[in-house]
Amino acid sequence: MITIVKVQFHTAEKLYDFNAGGLDLSPGDRVIVETDRGRSMAIVATKPAQIPDELAPESMKSILRKANQADLEAAERNTAREKETFAFCQAKIAERNLEMKLVKVEYVYDGSKAIFYFTADGRIDFRDLVKDLAHQFHTRIEMRQIGVRDEAKLVGGIGICGRELCCSSFLRDFAPVSVKMAKEQNLALNPTKISGQCGRLLCCLGYEFDTYCELRKGLPKCGKHVKCGKAEGEVIKVSTLGRNFTVRTPDSREVLLTPDDLKDEGVSESSPAAQTGEQGAPAAEPQQKQYQKQGQPRQQRQPKQRPPKQGQHGQQSQPQQQVSPQPPKPRPEEQQKDEKEKQGGGGRRRNRHRNRQGGKGKPDKAKETP
Repeated sequence: MITIVKVQFHTAEKLYDFNAGGLDLSPGDRVIVETDRGRSMAIVATKPAQIPDELAPESMKSILRKANQADLEAAERNTAREKETFAFCQAKIAERNLEMKLVKVEYVYDGSKAIFYFTADGRIDFRDLVKDLAHQFHTRIEMRQIGVRDEAKLVGGIGICGRELCCSSFLRDFAPVSVKMAKEQNLALNPTKISGQCGRLLCCLGYEFDTYCELRKGLPKCGKHVKCGKAEGEVIKVSTLGRNFTVRTPDSREVLLTPDDLKDEGVSESSPAAQTGEQGAPAAEPQQKQYQKQGQPRQQRQPKQRPPKQGQHGQQSQPQQQVSPQPPKPRPEEQQKDEKEKQGGGGRRRNRHRNRQGGKGKPDKAKETP
C-alpha cells in the first residue's frame, strides 16, 4: 500500500498526486516537493489516502519534507522580490512600446528562475526585453502568454454577486459557457449582466443549466396554443422554477396551469395556424397515414394519362392499355395495318442491318399488344 496526497502549487489550481511516505500531513500544510523543474513549495489539498501499489502512477514524485521556518522566510523574500521585478518589467515594456500586458511575476522556490505571465492579442517579439531582464536580475527568464480567463484567475477580484471570483477561489477547470445557457434560464441578454471580470460569459451560468433543462420538460413554450378542459388559449408566461404556466383565453382571462393538468385532461398543444377550424386544413390526412402504418389496404392509384404521341405519318398513337388476364380481342384490319407500317418504317438501324446482308434479312413480324 502507498500513501498519497493531492497537492496544489497555487489556490484553485490543478491537483497533483504525490507520495506522502511516512509524513503526517493534513490539508493546508506547506511541503517541499520534487518536480521535473526542480524543488518547489506546494500546499496539501486533501487528506492522505492509501491505495494498492498496482494503482499508483508510474512517475509519481515524493514529498521531501514539511516546510520549515527557513523555507517560509525564503518564500516571503521571493514575494518581495516579485514586486520589484514586476515594476521594472512594466517600465521596460513601456520603454520599448510593446503591445503586451504584464499580469504577474513568479519566482520558483530556490530563486533560480522567474516566470512572467502576460496577455497580448498576437505574437510579441520580446527578445530584447528578455535580455534586459536577464542582465538586471541575473537569473533565468521565462515568458508565458495566457488568456483573459487565466488573467482573472491569477489577479482575482470580486464578482457582480459580491463574492470572490469562482476561478480564483475554487474553480480549477474552465468549462465552456454559451449564450444558450442564459436563454434557458430566462436571463436578460445584456453583456454587462452576463459577463464576468474577464469579459467572457459568467462561469456560474453552467452551474444550474442541467437543472433548468430538467425542469423545462413538460412545459409548453410561450406563444403556443393550448387546449384542455380548464382553458383554451395562448401561453403568455412560463415559470420554470414554479413548474407552471399562464394561458390567456379568448375572453382575456388568465388561467394558471401545471404540467399535471395537461397530462390528466389530454391536452392538445399546437400553434394557432394549425387549427383546422380557422384555415380548413384537412384533418383526415394524418388518420390515413395511421391506417397505412397499421397494415390496412390503401386505395389503388389510378395511372396517369399522358398526352398522345405523334406517329411517323402524323397520326396519334393509341394510349397504352392496362394488361389484363382476359384474351385479346381481334382489332380491325385498318388498325393492324397502321401498326405494321409504324413498326416497319420506324427503325433505321434495322434497315441498315438488312442492307449489309444484301437484303436477305427477313422482316420482323408485327407484335400485337394484348
